[in-house]
Amino acid sequence: MSRLLLLGILVYGLFLFGLATLSRGIIAFAIPLILYLGTALLYGPEEVRLRIRRSLSAHRVFQNAPVVVRLSVTNEGSWLEEVLVEDLVPPQLALQDGEPGILASLPPGRTVEFTYTVSGTRGEYGFSGVRAVASDCLGLFRRRRVFPLSDYLLILPEITKMRRLAIRPLRTHGFAGPVPARQAGPGVEFYGVREYQSGDPLRWINWRASARHYRALFTNEFEQERIADVGLILDARQRHDIRSKEGSLLEHAIQATASLAEIFLRDGNRVGLLIYGWFLDWTFPGYGKVQRERILRALSRARTGDSIVFETLDYLPVRFFPARSQIVVISPLCRDDLAILIRLKARGYEVLVVSPDPVSFEAKSLAPQPGVALATRIARLERTLLLRKLRRAGIRIVDWRVDKPLDQVIHASLGRGPHMMRALGGEP
Repeated sequence: MSRLLLLGILVYGLFLFGLATLSRGIIAFAIPLILYLGTALLYGPEEVRLRIRRSLSAHRVFQNAPVVVRLSVTNEGSWLEEVLVEDLVPPQLALQDGEPGILASLPPGRTVEFTYTVSGTRGEYGFSGVRAVASDCLGLFRRRRVFPLSDYLLILPEITKMRRLAIRPLRTHGFAGPVPARQAGPGVEFYGVREYQSGDPLRWINWRASARHYRALFTNEFEQERIADVGLILDARQRHDIRSKEGSLLEHAIQATASLAEIFLRDGNRVGLLIYGWFLDWTFPGYGKVQRERILRALSRARTGDSIVFETLDYLPVRFFPARSQIVVISPLCRDDLAILIRLKARGYEVLVVSPDPVSFEAKSLAPQPGVALATRIARLERTLLLRKLRRAGIRIVDWRVDKPLDQVIHASLGRGPHMMRALGGEP
């Protein structure tokens, strides 16, 4: 419209100037511009009436997976000499192939289609609409319209394949599962010896113990294996989100949380998730594939933020987690977190901390200087002291350098000592 207005002002000015000066040359010079303007008005687009349909190859994908977007545009109005149709793509998505727009001439009833491919990182993305700009062949007269056309794309965090982990909380449920229940019953692990009772299988008789007693038989007892409650706590506080050229430390923590939820749910446990950041995002405990989807959706929405209330773990709502259940905290940790983690252990929770190492993560992005090396050494000593205090309190710790596979680090860290977490499927 600005071009049309500028040309109209120019023609009007030349015509008036020619009349004022009685110059036929100036008036003659204005005639081609008048014809140019008249042609633009004559063939200019009328109201833009389009029927637009958008389809996505998938509305739910994992991180960096390609998504093909297809648009179909049908002209339901008058002839459009030239129309530019552009899809309003969320700016966070990366364009992998094609273009999110097309320039075409649309007679009434004609349909054109175009496709493009996008990908992105973890998150929720909304396509708000499609913008159409119609103009005449001279490019003077334009009509713009935005067609509201909403679509939703959910990109889930990546899940790392991990071996099965055994946990030993003080409380289990009455359904068969992989968790030792600290009670005698059907199972595979030896639990103790008791006197033989009628109906016990003969293969369970402990002949060595029976040989020591006259006229008495003893049979082996096995430990029951059941399912347990597992509470995952993701630390999303702003103070712990370290960013570098290689990405964000929070993204590694989210990936670890998704992988742990996958293996615990795969074993049949009841798993809940609490994202502790600038607010509390609580996913109620559940089982199976439905709960897996809920947790992945919650993790895809996870964001950091500043909050005075939740700056420390002191306000961690432990009432969300059943008593004597297994709690897994995924956090870089700081000195203020020591007291609350010890209190969780004292209340009967079995606590496991998977701690992405913020010192090594940040040190890799810093230039090698004497001052930086000294500061890194001091920070590493403080972290080592913090982790040592937690281990002395009976809390199992996984000190994870994120450049190493999480599965390898977990089994290397927890496969030693009296509190052993064993891999049940696969070689260590």
